[in-house]
Amino acid sequence: MGILEVKDVGKRFGGLQALSDVNLSVKENSVHAIIGPNGAGKSTLLNCLVGKLIPDTGSVMFDGQSVLGRTPHEINQMGISRVFQTPEIFGDLSVMENMMIPCFAKRDGAFSLQAIANMFSEKDVVERAESMLEDMNMADKRHMHAASMSRGDKRRLEIGMCLAQEPRLLLLDEPTAGMARADTNNTIDLLKQISDERDITIAIIEHDMHVVFSLAQRITVLAQGTPLVEDDPENIKGHPKVREAYLGETA
Repeated sequence: MGILEVKDVGKRFGGLQALSDVNLSVKENSVHAIIGPNGAGKSTLLNCLVGKLIPDTGSVMFDGQSVLGRTPHEINQMGISRVFQTPEIFGDLSVMENMMIPCFAKRDGAFSLQAIANMFSEKDVVERAESMLEDMNMADKRHMHAASMSRGDKRRLEIGMCLAQEPRLLLLDEPTAGMARADTNNTIDLLKQISDERDITIAIIEHDMHVVFSLAQRITVLAQGTPLVEDDPENIKGHPKVREAYLGETA
């Protein structure tokens, strides 16, 4: 039994069957990649996991509890954090202020604009944010305007903001999209470090096979909304069904 269990999930949009009979088991403290060609249903599945979409059929269980019918905020409080394709940070705030917001929310469960204005008077929040910036190797950027950073640094900040909430499951939706190769490799190194040093499970959707095979211990391949195969990376590389899905080759 995995920490995340998806059973017989289906989702239709009008005449389009986006997901059909999706089964997925993600082992605790592992890195599990979900790959597939464009239109395979990867983002639809991810949205079902975080409460943005409700499946028409099937179940999604996290640590033995159903996530279905819960709001994204409630799912986050259960211990699931999501990193989006485009970094979701507060561009008008400093790097330090960005990090303090999830630290404050983790402590109090909610925050207001007035609370944000008074965050620097909260010693424990400041100390927690400073510690997270150290962990992300971003302490020297604490006063920078977040919008002025590179895409790689914005992604690093966003991942740190997710980790500040102390999730047990981190979902990443193409975390290296639009990055230069150097930033991609830095992100791979960061995720390896997080996986090695923290009690956390990582599920990643990614097109870049360099990223997938650098990180994943288990891979699920989707095609046309249905899982084709789930296996270890070495067995996925030359699998005839995977080659057919990606390259149009016959088995």
